[in-house]
Formats: sequence, structure tokens, C-alpha cells
Amino acid sequence: MSHPITPDRRRFLGAAAATLAATPFAMSGALFAQSGDPGAGRPGAHTSFAALKQIDAGVLNIGYAEAGPANGPVAILLHGWPYDIYAFVDVAPVLASAGFRVIVPYLRGYGTTRFLSGDTPRNGQQGALATDVIALMDALKIEKAVVAGFDWGARTAGIVAAIWPERVKALISVSGYLIGSQEANTKPLPPSAELQWWYQYYFATERGRLGYEKYRREFSKLIWQLASPKWNFDDATFERSAASFDNPDHVAIVIHNYRWRLGLAPGEAKYDALEKRLAEFPVITVPTITLEGDANGAPHPDPKVYAKKFSGRYAHRLITGGIGHNLPQEAPQAFAEAVVEVVRS
Repeated sequence: MSHPITPDRRRFLGAAAATLAATPFAMSGALFAQSGDPGAGRPGAHTSFAALKQIDAGVLNIGYAEAGPANGPVAILLHGWPYDIYAFVDVAPVLASAGFRVIVPYLRGYGTTRFLSGDTPRNGQQGALATDVIALMDALKIEKAVVAGFDWGARTAGIVAAIWPERVKALISVSGYLIGSQEANTKPLPPSAELQWWYQYYFATERGRLGYEKYRREFSKLIWQLASPKWNFDDATFERSAASFDNPDHVAIVIHNYRWRLGLAPGEAKYDALEKRLAEFPVITVPTITLEGDANGAPHPDPKVYAKKFSGRYAHRLITGGIGHNLPQEAPQAFAEAVVEVVRS
């Protein structure tokens, strides 16, 4: 069942009592009362994180932002393409004020995250990205966390929840269940659906790789505009994130991710067993809230299609008000509320 939620704080608080009775999750009315920040949950209220941290984890040295008390429940927030950690710059302080220890890592190929060895394949397949999250949790000695994300980050969070449920307290996933497989991707879609994936086919060519290498900022800004047609972001907001695309491995990771999906590039053998399990589309058992913006211009499934893939406590939220694909940055209050709600219910 979908419950419209706007990014407007007063409308949320006014509707909270009515919504509570209609949802399997309890809303946290104290969320904003705990924050001393008058801009809490407002898009654009924050422009930066505290100094970033670095840690060796698996095959990477991962750059990440951290906020909140060290002993709080952990929330790991995962960005997608072509975005970065600043998608959560207004979410993190709200969650920190609510008592969460918030970890926001750069994915492989973004920002200050680097491979420890020049010999490691620049692999963007879904299993590799999910394994990076487990490696980060191990490195930070985090036993269990809420995992939350959008785009690549939602897929990654869903995989972590499906394969390692003992490490996941709850899941927040924009656009729902996004786990895929190479075999499933061999099946053609109707032309109108294929059109939405135009960049995937562009990246399958050498011309596309060279084009993304040369025009990665222009390309990424176009994706932002198409995926969030009602989001009036300014140049400074875009450039703040675009700097992370200067990572020396960024193009290789992005191109491999999309070519791997179509079976045009091999994965690594060490992920074969994991990908075999993912190809069975495992049911996710941890408590979950899925979110969708009412103006998402990127390809995304209908919530009715994936609802049965969640067997634990589950709710879906439609976030209204012209919210596009980058939901946490466009509607940080709604995203933060979902994290608090799924944990405190």
C-alpha cells in the first residue's frame, strides 16, 4: 500500500497520527524535535560533511563521511550513479541528531575511494559492490546496520540484506527490489522501455566509453536532469558531486557495470557463487521500507511488481511534490523519516 508523503515538514507532522494507524511501521514524531538544526531535513540546508575519513576494507581504501554518536545504531547510506555521498548531505545530520551513527561511503570508482592494488580488476558488477559494503562493515567493526540507498546504492543495499540478513537491521530502498542477473537481462523489453536505457547501449560501444571519458560532467548533468525533471539543482550543487567523478577508476567502473549487466563484459570468478544466488532473486526477510518519488524520470519498476519480494515487515511510501530519482537529496526529510521509522517500529 502506498502512502503519499510530501517533503514539507508541517504536512508530515499534521498527517502523522492518521498515517500511523494505516501502516505496519510506527512513525517517529520526535525525529525533528531532537534536532537543534532549524534546517533539518530541508533540501540544500547543508553544503558539506565534516572531514572525510579513509579506511582499508577488502580490495579498497574507502573514503567515507561519518556523523552522529559512535555508539548509536548504524545507518549506512549508499549512493548511485552518477551521484555521490552529497546525495545524503541533508539526511546525515538529521539521523545524527536522532542518535544514529551515520556512515556514507564513496562507492568504488568515486571520490576518495581507491583500489589498494593496480592489479585488481576495475569491476563494477553488483556482487563486487555489495561485497565492498560487507568489507567496510568488517573494517569498522560494525556487526549490524540499517542499509539504505538509491540507484546503484539501492541495489547494493538490497543484495546485502538478501545475502547477509544477519548483518542488516533493516533496509530502505528507493525504487524497491533492484537485484538483477545477466540471464534476466538477455530478455528484450518493449521498445518504450528499452529507450529509457539508451545510455546502457551507448556504454556498450567504444564510442560510448570515449564519450563518457571526455564528457563525464556533461553526461552526468544530463542524467540528473532526465532522472529528476522537476529538481531545480544549481551548478554548485552539481559540481560538488561531479568532483567525485574525477576518480581515476570512475569511467572503468561505470562502463564495466553496464557492460556486465548485458553480458558484454565478464565478472570475476570469485563472485560467481554470489551471482548465482542473486540470479534466483532471493526474498528479503529484514524489515523494509521502499520509497518512490512521484516524478522519477529514471527506469524503475512498479511497486506492485516487487512487493512480494519482501517477506518481513514491509511498507511502501510514495513521496510526492515533484520528487525525482535522487530522492534522498530532493526529499531528505522523507528519507530520514523512513530510516528512523523502520528502526524504531
